[in-house]
Amino acid sequence: MPYQVVRDVVGYGANPPDPQWPDGARVAINFVLNYEEGSEPSPLDGDALQDTGLTEANGQVQVRSGRDLAAEGMFDYGSRVGVWRILRLFEERGLPLTVFGCALALERNPEVAAAIRKAGHDLCCHGWRWEKHWELSEEEERARIARAVQSLVRTTGAPPDGWYCRYGPSENTRRLLVGHGGFLYDSDYYGDELPFWVEVEGRGHLVVPYSLTNNDRAFTGPLASADAWFGFVRDAFDMLWEEGAAGRPRMMSVGLHCRLVGHPARAMGLKRLLDHVAARRGAWVARRVDIARHWASVHPWQGPG
Repeated sequence: MPYQVVRDVVGYGANPPDPQWPDGARVAINFVLNYEEGSEPSPLDGDALQDTGLTEANGQVQVRSGRDLAAEGMFDYGSRVGVWRILRLFEERGLPLTVFGCALALERNPEVAAAIRKAGHDLCCHGWRWEKHWELSEEEERARIARAVQSLVRTTGAPPDGWYCRYGPSENTRRLLVGHGGFLYDSDYYGDELPFWVEVEGRGHLVVPYSLTNNDRAFTGPLASADAWFGFVRDAFDMLWEEGAAGRPRMMSVGLHCRLVGHPARAMGLKRLLDHVAARRGAWVARRVDIARHWASVHPWQGPG
């Protein structure tokens, strides 16, 4: 039977499985750096819209004539300055992170691609560029997935471990990923705090959920200060850390953007968060690929039924 996306509002229910995180960790935390600058909708790439998403001018503007140079500058800050500040904060603490990389963005900044590779951060494909996958035909989407993977192999030397759409998946995306092959997981789901398996075309496929809650996108709304953002994400971490001590270990995702938390005042919030997490015993700071591999080892696909 052809794969169809089935909505499951029950999930693991009241008795989720024990993830058995390494060394008995209470919580697994994964920091995700979304590297997107240079792949956003722009008249330079033939688009009718100029996207200013997750910047100080958050939103989209209709391009009537010429380019929005202010929007370009806000994105450029992320790739020229912000990314280096964020990478430095993680390097100084010896902490890993996962890069959700848009293939076109990394093509346009090979120095960043090389730095990611050298640091040993894992790569999850964030699409070829910013596209609404639900607007693509199946043939177009299949071609975009292949193009993105080929591009990332050229720029980083290896295929991506996972997949996460920029705007959101289509009903075909997961099936096309499995058909393409080579992906350990996808993160196109927000509804859980533990990985889980789905059956796609008779095969087990791992979903490692993501979160838009513990995310620096809050800086474009009411949480405008580093202290407010740090306090919010710290509280999420502390709650999960306490639940893990009570026998309910979970996973936490923290989403970052170069053009947001890469700014100095916001980066102070990230610095405080990293130091807070590092000071807590029983926290496994892990790359997303490590979480996926661990889950597949401890809780392998069991097949239907």
